[in-house]
Amino acid sequence: MLTRDKLFIDGRWVAPATTETLNVINPATEEVFGSIPAAGAADVDRAVAAARQAFEGPWRRLDPTERGAMLLRFLDELRKRWDDLAPIYTGEAGFTITTSHKIEGIVSQLVNFYVDQAAVYPWMERRPCHDVEQGHLDVIVQQYPVGVVGAIVPWNGPQLITMMKLAPALLAGCTAVLKTAPEASLNMAYYGDAWEAAGLPAGVLNILTGGAATGALLAEHPGVDRVSFTGSPSNGRSVALASARQLKGVTLELGGKSPAILLDDADIEAAALNCAYTFLPGAGQQCIANARVLAPRARYDEVVDAFAAVYDKFPIGDPMDPNTRVGPVISAHSRDRVLGMIEAAKAEGAKVVKGGGRPAGLDRGFYVDKTLFRDVDNSMSIAQNEVFGPVCVIIPHDGDEDALRLANDSMYGLGGSVWSADQQRAFDVAKEVRSGALGINGFTLDPAGPLGGFRDSGIGCERGVEAFRDFLQPKGILVPRDGSIVI
Repeated sequence: MLTRDKLFIDGRWVAPATTETLNVINPATEEVFGSIPAAGAADVDRAVAAARQAFEGPWRRLDPTERGAMLLRFLDELRKRWDDLAPIYTGEAGFTITTSHKIEGIVSQLVNFYVDQAAVYPWMERRPCHDVEQGHLDVIVQQYPVGVVGAIVPWNGPQLITMMKLAPALLAGCTAVLKTAPEASLNMAYYGDAWEAAGLPAGVLNILTGGAATGALLAEHPGVDRVSFTGSPSNGRSVALASARQLKGVTLELGGKSPAILLDDADIEAAALNCAYTFLPGAGQQCIANARVLAPRARYDEVVDAFAAVYDKFPIGDPMDPNTRVGPVISAHSRDRVLGMIEAAKAEGAKVVKGGGRPAGLDRGFYVDKTLFRDVDNSMSIAQNEVFGPVCVIIPHDGDEDALRLANDSMYGLGGSVWSADQQRAFDVAKEVRSGALGINGFTLDPAGPLGGFRDSGIGCERGVEAFRDFLQPKGILVPRDGSIVI
């Protein structure tokens, strides 16, 4: 039983103003794994006030390279704690221990990328005025930090998603209040421990735990200048509406139903293995999962067989076992919802190739068997709605144009991949797919590649240098061209 009974506010762990706590359930055992405080309105007020004071203090005035050096100190302290952090994350979220340990390297890459980019980013640049009557003037464009950022992260990959928000925001000169997910807050407490151990400025990073009510208080707080939220489209809409009432910006990274477009000359076995790696290790609980496979009709059976064979390479079971490749889903509610979607797909005419229910021998825990559907039409609910479970659907197409039509026939547009022996052909198709991140003959995320959503997949951008923009407000300052002002 792991217990965190304090909140990280203004550089130290403090007792919450409320006595309410939330239990954390181990999804593999269905037992209570730990407990966390449920921060209330007074706690949110304290955290936002601390962030505001830090923002108005020296933090935003530091050179970006100084902020970068501090962020690297934070990363060093975080890495010292990773061996403790990883099994706690597996225990509370059910992601396999192998996956939990891999996250350290991904987080490190992301931080180092943003520190490097902050050193060369055009935080201030001089431009000649366009108006001929103002030929004696220049305009200095300053990228000014927006202020206090409310960062609300989910339970699936919180360490990485947190850093996707914090690294560009803090390097831009903003301060932050981080609200962690109630299902996976115990591992995130190490972020506060690392910040404190690194001796970094108080109030720049504050960490609150709690449920949806705490997140709503943060999103609606008048002292927050921008909200960066990752979660479901329905909750994203609520965040956007709350922010709109206060005329403040939002970054929303929401759901996905990413297509894997296999053209008729694709390497089917390579595609099957790569796609499986985008969703099975997290039990399908990744928004960028390439689990909507568009297969050429002439090779349809070959594609189905290849994916079925790959499924056998991902054993399901105890997530603490290093040999396990698929763990449970996050909760009983999630398990029941996914099983309900599987039954609805069967009723619509989709045929089960693998799985289709609860896995044999795993009656305890929130497990859903790895499920593969064939004979799926793109209009079926299982093809249109995000499952957030270990479920893949294979949909036939009749050529490149038809595949492109099917790929874009979705309310989502987050990730995807295009597969062909002719890479130029694949690229030409990828250019027309309305998704924020795509791969040619493979799919992965890289710190340099922007991740932004089309349609119900979100607003704004995370990753890439483009992520800085969401935390900056450009200012134009007219100055004499005579060189009397130096930037």
